[in-house]
Amino acid sequence: MIFKVYYQESKQRNPKREDTHSLYLDVPDQPTARREVEKNTDYNVEQIEQLSEKVLAYEQQSPDFKLTEF
Repeated sequence: MIFKVYYQESKQRNPKREDTHSLYLDVPDQPTARREVEKNTDYNVEQIEQLSEKVLAYEQQSPDFKLTEF
């Protein structure tokens, strides 16, 4: 399953919408996605969203789409 993780790069600052970034992970479930991000980064995870087939197809059209591997 592909998950889109919304995050802030720093846990030290208050979150701002303008500073929200995203990455894509291919993992079995949402708890695994959170564990992987928290284990491998210092990011402040805001939200994790499982992508449906239609949404994934749309996201893959973006030049910024890239699966993250830790």
